[in-house]
Amino acid sequence: MEDVMGYVHSVETGGTVDGPGLRYIIFLSGCPLRCQYCHNPDTMKMKRGKMTSAYELLKDIATYRSYFEQGGGGITVSGGEPLAQIEFLRVLLWGAKQMGIHTTIDTSGYLGKKADDELIDLIDLFLLDVKSWVPETYKNVTGVEIAPTLEFAKRLQKMGKEVWGRFVLVPGLTDAPENVEGVAKFVGSLDNVSRMDVLPFHKMGEHKWQQMGMSYQLNNTEPPTPESLAHVQQVFKDQGLNVH
Repeated sequence: MEDVMGYVHSVETGGTVDGPGLRYIIFLSGCPLRCQYCHNPDTMKMKRGKMTSAYELLKDIATYRSYFEQGGGGITVSGGEPLAQIEFLRVLLWGAKQMGIHTTIDTSGYLGKKADDELIDLIDLFLLDVKSWVPETYKNVTGVEIAPTLEFAKRLQKMGKEVWGRFVLVPGLTDAPENVEGVAKFVGSLDNVSRMDVLPFHKMGEHKWQQMGMSYQLNNTEPPTPESLAHVQQVFKDQGLNVH
């Protein structure tokens, strides 16, 4: 497969939460969503990233193979939105599989139609961020429609691909009972979801919004209380999900 250039925001080695084991995480630039709680707003525009060769990145990934083999880890392609740079992503995943490395992508699923079955077959695990259920809430949170994400989730189920679901609990934005229950019931209806992460909202990216001169709408929003987080986690558990 020929080399491809892509826009890379950054690389993190030693990640432990974006997939199983020790992860080599590649943050790509470019995302069609404009999530209010995004903690990487500097990845929204593709050309903010550094133009990088997929083959050069794979050479660096190869130096970590022994760590992956010992700890059951691999690579995770995040962003931004990995599916915004589909051919660059394809070469990275193909190269990783040639080396026998476990592959994961962290995606909203919004651009799922861009991924053909051959690409999907190169991915061992999908971290699928189902940001809301109520259509108006999803549009308010992300700026886009919910339908493409739901369609992609159902496609992954039909293909038997492993998924870890993700949902960010934001007080006053995503925490309405009908929104939480909708996400929980939908994800619970999928038999390929092996884990569900219910993540509390945080403000660690607020300074990036300010530095970039962008309006941060959640500056007065506090993280959810431990009690509210536990309650929402229970809603997901009640759907038979393995909640973290």
